[in-house]
Amino acid sequence: MEALVVRRLGDPTLPPGGDDSPFEAISGDQPVPELSSPTSVRVRVAATSLNFANFLQVQGKYQEQPPLPFVPGSDYAGVVDAVGPAVRKFRPGDRVCSLANVGSFAEFIVTEEKGLFVVPDGCDLVAAGALPVAFGTSHLALVHRAQLKSGQVLLVLGAAGGVGVSAVQIGKVSGAIVIAVARGIEKLHYLKSIGADHVIDSSKENVIESAKSFVKARGLKGVDVLYDPVGGKLTQDSLKLLNWGAHILLIGFASGDVPVIRANVALVKNWTIHGLYWGSYLIHRPAVLIDSLNELLSWLSKGLITAKISHTYRLPEAHLAFAALRDRKAVGKVMLVMGSSAKSRL
Repeated sequence: MEALVVRRLGDPTLPPGGDDSPFEAISGDQPVPELSSPTSVRVRVAATSLNFANFLQVQGKYQEQPPLPFVPGSDYAGVVDAVGPAVRKFRPGDRVCSLANVGSFAEFIVTEEKGLFVVPDGCDLVAAGALPVAFGTSHLALVHRAQLKSGQVLLVLGAAGGVGVSAVQIGKVSGAIVIAVARGIEKLHYLKSIGADHVIDSSKENVIESAKSFVKARGLKGVDVLYDPVGGKLTQDSLKLLNWGAHILLIGFASGDVPVIRANVALVKNWTIHGLYWGSYLIHRPAVLIDSLNELLSWLSKGLITAKISHTYRLPEAHLAFAALRDRKAVGKVMLVMGSSAKSRL
């Protein structure tokens, strides 16, 4: 089978097989993984998602680092290929999605039955493969942690990225008033099309003044929930918009700058600061994560949310996919699609 194998840590935007590339050259001679237990399932991967965590992991900068060599990858969707003798819920041919610590950047992956989710009829497999990490992160953050309510004001930073787009949509499903911050007119137009009530181009506008003008015009006090996958100065500035009792959701630091939130200000303002590492729910609160993903799949099947696929690439083009992620070309998700019929688009 084909698989993307990391032999050394390094820049994932370099073509596989080069002297400086972390990836060995793509070939079809990797062994197909065997079923590992009576309850294991082998899935033929149709599509797998790129997340910023994958980028950091290949560089050796992520908080969880697998030993070398490893096949990267996290959320994916595909078709059941084989099942262990004790598997009861699935059979070959079933459409499923799941997530993994590593391993989905390959034609086949083996997982346990309990970690698989049925993809409902009418849901595209590529869209299902884009769902778990990005939408799962936003759903747990907004619904489970911040308990976002109808009529509250949600400010989404980095709103055109994978988690940002999902946060805007989940915010609207929850009935929130959504302010979305991104860079570039194309991204702003898309965010408006999925329901953002106010969009701000951070490359051209003063984010704080634009947001203040919007909430004032709507007769609102300020922001109730800040969703932040960016960090840096934008986070520091956005704190000026927060209401008393606001929730701050720390999702990541795409800017490379970890912000400092002064504890004395949080005390006076009665802010709640949430660190949200979605993957740790697999260990500490798996039932919460399972319920979250099942609700998201239901929303996807009903058309309440849509997975925006910005770029798709074949496995040998993974370095181009990582470059699109690095250069912030994506509006939504970047995906690797398996099979000879996959087409890449820029």
